[in-house]
Amino acid sequence: MAQKLLHYDVLERLGEGARSTIYAVRDPDSGKIFALKHVVRAEQKDIRFIEQMETEFEISRQFTHPNLRKSYELKINKTMLLKTAEAFLLMELVDGKPLDVRLPSQMIDIVDTFIQAAQGLKAMHAMGYAHCDIKPNNILRNDQGLVKIIDFGQSCKIGTVKERIQGTPDYIAPEQVSRRPISVQTDVFNLGATLYWALLGRHIPTLYTVNKKGENSFLLDTRIDSPQDLNPRVPPALSNLVMECISTRPAKRPGDMDQVITRLELAKHILNKQSNPSPEPNPGDELSVS
Repeated sequence: MAQKLLHYDVLERLGEGARSTIYAVRDPDSGKIFALKHVVRAEQKDIRFIEQMETEFEISRQFTHPNLRKSYELKINKTMLLKTAEAFLLMELVDGKPLDVRLPSQMIDIVDTFIQAAQGLKAMHAMGYAHCDIKPNNILRNDQGLVKIIDFGQSCKIGTVKERIQGTPDYIAPEQVSRRPISVQTDVFNLGATLYWALLGRHIPTLYTVNKKGENSFLLDTRIDSPQDLNPRVPPALSNLVMECISTRPAKRPGDMDQVITRLELAKHILNKQSNPSPEPNPGDELSVS
C-alpha cells in the first residue's frame, strides 16, 4: 500500500468499488482523519466513474445533515495531453458498516435505521436532489446506531431524465428503468425495496430484473408477497408502508419522506410496545376503600 496519496498519510484501505478504492487517511498538517476515494481511469469508458465522482462532490459538499456523508475536496489529475487520468475525493470518514455487512438483529433497530435514512433523504429532497441509488451498502450504521447515507455518484436534480438506466437492479424503481423523470418517489421506492430486503432477507422483483429474465415487461404489485405474509412478526402498519413504497406507480407511493418518517415512527412505537408490554393490574393490588 502506498504510504501517501496526494499529501495525505494512508492509514488503511477501507474498501473497493468500480474502478475506485477508498482509504482512511490523515492530514499531516491538521492531524484530522478523512476518507479518500481514488478512481483510476484505465479505459476510455472509465470516464463515467470520474464523472460520477464529480457529481458526488458537487452535491455532497453542500451537506450539513448528520445522516448524509459530506465531501470536502475534489482533485483531478490529467496527463500531458490533458486527458483525465485519475481523481481523488476527500470525504468525511464514517465509523460504521453497511447494512449488507452488518444488519441490526432487532426489528426495532432496523426501523430506527430507516427512520434516520429517511431523514437524510428528506434533507436531500429539500435541497432539490434525489439520491437514486439507495441500497443496503449505501446505508452505514455504527455501534451507537448512527446512520449515514453514502455514495452520491448517481444523485441528480429532482425532475432529471437520465440519458441511460442508472440504479441497482434489485432496488431500482420502474421509472428509472423506463428513463422517466426522477422524483422524490424514486427514493421512496429505493428505500422501500431496501427495507423489504432488511426485514425479510430477500429482494422484490423489479422491472429491470423481470426484463432480464425474459418475462413480461411489467410488474403486478399484487404478485409481490407482503412482509407480513412472509414474516408474521412484522406489524401490519410496517408491512403496509413497505408495500406502498414499492408500488409500481409513483402516485401510489407516500408523497414525501415526511410521510414515510411518520409511519416508520408509528411502526417503531408499535414494536416498542410489543417488546415492553404494560403489566396487567393485579386485582390483589387494588386499594380498598372503607
